[in-house]
Amino acid sequence: MASKNLDPSSSPRALLGSELRVARERAGKSQAELGEPLFVSGSFIGQLEAGTRRMHLDLARQIDEILDTGGFFARNCGAAAKSKYPDHFAAAAEAEALAKAIREYAPLIIPGLLQTEAYAREVFRAGHPTAPDETIDELVTNRLARAALLSDPTTPLLWCVLDEAVLRRAGDTKAVMAEALRHIAGLIRARRIIVQVLPFSAGFHAAMEGSLKLMSFEDAPSLAYVQGMGTGQLFDDPATVTHHSLTYDLLTANALSPRKSLALIESVAEDYEHDEHA
Repeated sequence: MASKNLDPSSSPRALLGSELRVARERAGKSQAELGEPLFVSGSFIGQLEAGTRRMHLDLARQIDEILDTGGFFARNCGAAAKSKYPDHFAAAAEAEALAKAIREYAPLIIPGLLQTEAYAREVFRAGHPTAPDETIDELVTNRLARAALLSDPTTPLLWCVLDEAVLRRAGDTKAVMAEALRHIAGLIRARRIIVQVLPFSAGFHAAMEGSLKLMSFEDAPSLAYVQGMGTGQLFDDPATVTHHSLTYDLLTANALSPRKSLALIESVAEDYEHDEHA
């Protein structure tokens, strides 16, 4: 294990994960064997090595001790842990950027990856009514930057289930909502995303307690992220991820077909546009 620090111009988390794999294999340990004294799963170690999870300082110190790496991971985990996102969402946002497939259920607002600038600004202004414009600008910029991953025409696969409430909550922002829904419709028609709407007529359903994001990767175990108001939790336990995957499957089974969903989205957008010009 080299004693130098990681090159800050490179991807710190990916480099740190690569170094962890080298150090673990040099020590003759499996991912599960390294995880056991750290009280984490072998899949969690795999996610650290793949760069889909952040290594925090306390964990880095323990890894240095177990693998006898001379403080390498403690010195370098700070650069890999830096994030422009809130603490409760940082790990999920950074994993999202590496995912080959993302499946998301949104019960209240349009998912961040699909938001327009005007829509994101309204969301942040509602949540931070006393924040200065500079703060809102930064939040909006960071949110829109996440959508850059959709610039690839095929990867990741993005499949969203939107509760009908997402489409109907407009208030005095009908023009903003019309633009936002047209944006989603455009991505659907470009065959870049799959969207289904869960209608009010579906009644009670499997995800009434909150939002859900499922992420799968080329070389790391799948993750599930559930979010509440100012809180969020990322799960890597296979049984938990499987349970949440079943929840998502039940949502898609009760949602409108992609074709009917597109028709509803465009119809609601047209209604908003008509109201604006009435």
